Amino acid sequence: MGLLIAVEGVDASGKQTQTELLYKHLTERGIAVRRLSFPVYDSDSSAGVRMYLNGELSESADGVSAYAASSLFAADRFLSYKSDWAKDYESGTLILCDRYVGSNMIHQACKLGEGERDAFLDWLDGFEYGIYALPKPDLTIFLDMPPEKGRELMASRRNKIDNSETHDIHERDNGFLEKSYRCACAVAEKFGWTRISCVSGDKIRSVEDISAEICAIADKLSL
Repeated sequence: MGLLIAVEGVDASGKQTQTELLYKHLTERGIAVRRLSFPVYDSDSSAGVRMYLNGELSESADGVSAYAASSLFAADRFLSYKSDWAKDYESGTLILCDRYVGSNMIHQACKLGEGERDAFLDWLDGFEYGIYALPKPDLTIFLDMPPEKGRELMASRRNKIDNSETHDIHERDNGFLEKSYRCACAVAEKFGWTRISCVSGDKIRSVEDISAEICAIADKLSL
């Protein structure tokens, strides 16, 4: 089997940028790497996810339960795995994911009260890694970007589904961003993710500085 590295964080935490830089670093080391991004927006597997994020199922994220919404994202991942990248992973390729199961945990568990979250997280862990038998990450990088800083970056971001200026139902809800950040910190602690602070003092760290820390951590894996 190969290895799997997942890069997680709330919206506008720099996941795509840092995944791309880590991919470049690993390939320059001569490592066989397959870079993935979830949801797979250009595939039919993400049809339900796109409907949810575009507000076709509810105008707000809270209008679709954590269990129902997470099942849409999980199905997209399962279909992608079985139809596309399972052979690469099983043949020893390193799989590098911009968002993975952890994003489901972050953005759906935050809809629940603290007393309900652990039960949901345990269910989701069993659903994606047990029932769907998706490979578990060997390393999960959590980009810790406080929401007040993330909003600064999100202002100039385009919609990843259709490249429009309209944000999805998660991104345009400031309250949801706050909740998902608090939830992300708790999930990272529960599952032992590697936490990377994206700020130093009152300033966002440079992309290069964050990348150097991530690459150093990844290099410690048995690659």
